[in-house]
Amino acid sequence: MNRTMIDASKLELKEQVININRVTKVVKGGRNFRFAALVVVGDENGHVGVGTGKAQEVPEAIRKAIEDAKKHLIYVPRVGTSVPHPIRGEYGAGAVLIMPAFEGTGVIAGGPVRAVLELAGIKDVRAKSLGSDNPRNVVNATINGLTNMKTVESVAKLRGRTVEEILG
Repeated sequence: MNRTMIDASKLELKEQVININRVTKVVKGGRNFRFAALVVVGDENGHVGVGTGKAQEVPEAIRKAIEDAKKHLIYVPRVGTSVPHPIRGEYGAGAVLIMPAFEGTGVIAGGPVRAVLELAGIKDVRAKSLGSDNPRNVVNATINGLTNMKTVESVAKLRGRTVEEILG
């Protein structure tokens, strides 16, 4: 729905490392170690992206993940400081339930979900991670949910009506 190209060079993006995983490959001469990094970037004003990177060194893996995240930015619709409606995002075995909350509630969410919502600029929200606790699946489920969110304006445009007709 919201997958339009966003130019990351014009945004002031903050990044947060969610997970660094050491990957071992056993070869004839011994073991090869690589690092896989999962990073979330966002401008705290409705734009957020997730990226992964792999390299032989941790800083290089993080740099690659940040580049990847900047290429996959999405726009998150917000109503005030919260989300427009409850949404369930799914990815693999991971599922995330994101629910709107009143102003002053804060971000009530677990680790990976919290990072994505905070960098998206959502200040008041409740979220529950269901199913898998794999950080990559949880983050991708959160992004899936945020991508599928609709605003009153988008629903009205889809139905060919005005916002007032939709709200009653």
